[in-house]
Amino acid sequence: MSGEQRFILRDATPADVPEVVRLVRELADYERLLDEAVGTEEDFRTLLFGEGPLLHAVLAEVDGRVVGQALWFNNVSTFTGKPGIYLEDIFVEPGHRGLGIGKAFFRYLARRAVAEGWTRLDWQVLDWNKPSIDFYRGLGADTKDEWMGQRLSGDALRALAA
Repeated sequence: MSGEQRFILRDATPADVPEVVRLVRELADYERLLDEAVGTEEDFRTLLFGEGPLLHAVLAEVDGRVVGQALWFNNVSTFTGKPGIYLEDIFVEPGHRGLGIGKAFFRYLARRAVAEGWTRLDWQVLDWNKPSIDFYRGLGADTKDEWMGQRLSGDALRALAA
């Protein structure tokens, strides 16, 4: 696609939930984790638009079609005593990469954080995803190699809760 194509960023609406789920699944497929993408439209409707929403979605559109999204929520730094943004997912369809959409998502989130007085923007990237890592380096992001992600889920989570 031409680098001259225009895009817009906008907050998701309840009518966008099917597109949000579609792009989550496309990201999961790209990350070789499609079998883990089990969230339903109803799950995302509740997360995004239920009472006390826990997730926020910013969408990119080209010619009225959703082609990318950034899904985020607030985290907190106990050291600074301030909230931040945790970017859970960022995805742009392969055919629409190179238009500046990814950088626009990060700029949007950075502006939101600064305007709110929040202190940081965090996310993770798979260690094999060199194109994304290179892109993030170009934004000025730091890699936090000293921190190792940990997770309890499934049977281990239920066992600990028992």
